[in-house]
Amino acid sequence: MKAWIVAIAMGLSAMPAGAESLADALTAAYRNSSLLDQNRALLRVSDEGVASAVAALRPIIAFAGSATWSKADTTLGGVPVTVEGLSSSASLTAEMTLLDFGRSRLGIEIARETVLATREALVAVEQDVLFAAVDAYVSVRLAEEVVALRNNNVRVITEELRGARDRFDVGEATRTDVALAESGLASARANLAAAEGDLMVARESYRAATGAYPGRLGALPGLPKLPRNLEEAETVAMRNHPSIRQAQREVTVATLNADLARAGYGPTLSGRAAVSVEDGGRETRSLSLNLNQTIYAGGAVSSALRRALANQDAARAGLRQTSVNVAQNLGNAWARLAVSNASIEASERQIRAAQTAFDGIREEAALGARTTLDVLDAEQQLLDARNLRLQAEANRYREVFNVLRATGLLTVEHLKLGIPTYDPAAYSNAVRNAPSHSPQGKKLDRILEKIGN
Repeated sequence: MKAWIVAIAMGLSAMPAGAESLADALTAAYRNSSLLDQNRALLRVSDEGVASAVAALRPIIAFAGSATWSKADTTLGGVPVTVEGLSSSASLTAEMTLLDFGRSRLGIEIARETVLATREALVAVEQDVLFAAVDAYVSVRLAEEVVALRNNNVRVITEELRGARDRFDVGEATRTDVALAESGLASARANLAAAEGDLMVARESYRAATGAYPGRLGALPGLPKLPRNLEEAETVAMRNHPSIRQAQREVTVATLNADLARAGYGPTLSGRAAVSVEDGGRETRSLSLNLNQTIYAGGAVSSALRRALANQDAARAGLRQTSVNVAQNLGNAWARLAVSNASIEASERQIRAAQTAFDGIREEAALGARTTLDVLDAEQQLLDARNLRLQAEANRYREVFNVLRATGLLTVEHLKLGIPTYDPAAYSNAVRNAPSHSPQGKKLDRILEKIGN
């Protein structure tokens, strides 16, 4: 296993071209995400809510048929007789709401706004899926680089141990020097094993994010363009972030629900037409109008209105809080990005100084002016500086994409991945008129088949 992991970290650079790019990982994540599939299905559920609301404006046509056989014992003129009979009837009825003072119309508007809110939720999920792919890609590359760094450290300390033993053999070093080198080598091997474990964990995260284990990963591409400053980024986030746009739709839904509760005070006018046929061909036709008005319901109508108004206030407060959360997350990501940039600059200076110190101490140790412990300490400081730079570079790359996510721009469309994307309007357009068996229904079947594939 160790040899296999080291080969991943060190030997894959010798493989031929065809490395997986970050764009490949993002594409795989978008295409293979079960989380996206789940939320797309939930969006189709919302689309059907519009169809159900539209259907409420249409007549309900129902057919009913019955057949009854009966047998009874009775007396006729004092003589016992048995009477048997078979009766049947069939009826066709049509009912339709003619006037409900806007309740059905408001129901359609509520359903449509709910669909739009659910679409924004789907965009938020898309951002999370793509960021998970970026994080997994960066984590695998970082883990491979750390494994390579740790492996090189093992080789260097192995050389130090060999040198310490050679000097001990000729009387230029003590048993303590050899023991220190052996201890340093054991520590380096333990750190290498930990790095190899981190690489295995990172590979599992990559598989979870993209649907497959990573092959040979290419170099990280150039960083995407960000807003020039935090103020500009906040402006973009307030306009584009899916959580804010979803909360805005939810405020609209709450307002429409309050209007619907007010409309509940009005009456409902409905019409009914029926045709029935009984035994002997007797036919009955009827037309009726029904006006229903609630006079007293124990306060239920008033309670529904108060509840709707309270939900409206809650939705508005939720929008304000969502804006606060988005601004906070953006500010945190922006600050972490600045910290990463500063860490990279500091680590580069630290590496140069640590390299100079290590080279000098090793030369002095060869002349007997430094101990093996001094060499090992200098090597550890250089290793720590290089590891810090790797961590800082990985963090900077993550935070750039985290800023994109915080502004609402981490989408397939904005990243220009050039792949077919899910069209949330296709299904919605197919069912918005509540089709059953019709050309629209056939179109819907094709859409569902395509989604299934």
